[in-house]
Amino acid sequence: MLSYTELRPGLFIEWQKTLWQVLEADFVRMQQRKPVMKTKLKDVLSGKVREVSFQPSDEIEEAELSKMQARFIYESRGQYWFDETSNPKNRFFFAAEQLSSRVNFLKTDTLITALVYGGNVISVELPIKMDLEVIEAPPSIKGDTASGGSKQVVLETGIKISVPFFINEGDIVRVNTQSGEYTERMEKA
Repeated sequence: MLSYTELRPGLFIEWQKTLWQVLEADFVRMQQRKPVMKTKLKDVLSGKVREVSFQPSDEIEEAELSKMQARFIYESRGQYWFDETSNPKNRFFFAAEQLSSRVNFLKTDTLITALVYGGNVISVELPIKMDLEVIEAPPSIKGDTASGGSKQVVLETGIKISVPFFINEGDIVRVNTQSGEYTERMEKA
């Protein structure tokens, strides 16, 4: 059993006979009232989001998940297909809506971690940082770098991000998949 104070974003819990993912968790203590943990929970199966306030008396169970190494194979008609690395015949897919912003970083042969609950794959976790090629970048103008600004570029997966002016087409950049931000240039074109 979990205490209500142990709830944090990203945690999977079993509550009211359903699997939920904690999206937000804020501890609130008001004068002359019992402290509560205000959370935003997402029903993993239906995708519905609900706000719930947990109190010290609530019983919350952490979901028992296992992890499996998998690989992104391809995208077809809004379905993103993966296979288990140790058993390529074991394939599964997610719709673009289920993956949300993670689709912006998926490229063929990307190794990911799949979360398994009750024998079913319920979610995928990308590496925190990934190296992607810049396929479209406006030219830099001499003197721009003195201001320390940024410009928008398009990466090989189609996502647009802000990068420093010295990044050019063909460069390989490292991107944080959780925030979608540029972290460093890995290879110069």
